[in-house]
Amino acid sequence: MQLVGYESSPDAALLVADEGTVTRVALDPGTDLDYALGERHCAGVIQNGQHDTCSNTGAPWCQVHTDHWHEGLIEEREDEHVVYLAAFAPATFKVGITRTWRLDTRLREQGADCGAHIFTVPDGQVAREVESDVGSDIGERVRVATKIRGLHRLVDDDAWADLLDEFAVIDEFSFDYGLDLTDQPVPETLAAGTVVGVQGRVLVLEAGGTHYAVDLRSLVGYDVEPGGDEQPRQSSLGAF
Repeated sequence: MQLVGYESSPDAALLVADEGTVTRVALDPGTDLDYALGERHCAGVIQNGQHDTCSNTGAPWCQVHTDHWHEGLIEEREDEHVVYLAAFAPATFKVGITRTWRLDTRLREQGADCGAHIFTVPDGQVAREVESDVGSDIGERVRVATKIRGLHRLVDDDAWADLLDEFAVIDEFSFDYGLDLTDQPVPETLAAGTVVGVQGRVLVLEAGGTHYAVDLRSLVGYDVEPGGDEQPRQSSLGAF
């Protein structure tokens, strides 16, 4: 068995392949995962619902399959697009673009705590130009590690409001992923424990009294076996 892909919020899941058959494992709160991680190699490719394995060492995808994977993610540039702002607790902000009808979903996929629609443009090319202009002051990327550090915190409302004051905001969004954390979860790579929730592509698991934050992308490519993970892990102070 191999972990060959993932789906981020709002309908998060792991994609597990076994002899060509792909199973979607929903990451609903309360779900118990019980996978021991083995060797990691290219996750291959899923075509017409079937998985083709790849033994290349590149992970999560080798050079051959990276191009294939991204091919399906290219957005239709002729569609109407929006330029948006996203906030990640406590005060990290970025600009992004997406097709108009995907705005709510795109913000959730990224794990944004808040979002704001600031421009509507006719196509992806114009959107990219506006994004680049706005991004020179705000930024266009937020690292997963930065998102993890803010999972237990709230957005700085004053800092967010000050940023929005610079634009003619069309619509605003606020999201609750149900994590209800009081402390920062421990960053880790594991697939065993009880699902607390998923924010963007960050999976929060509870195991042994400790909350762990797992970047779903970091799991892709691992061979797995049911039976749990007996590797020693860093525990939070609350576990003692």
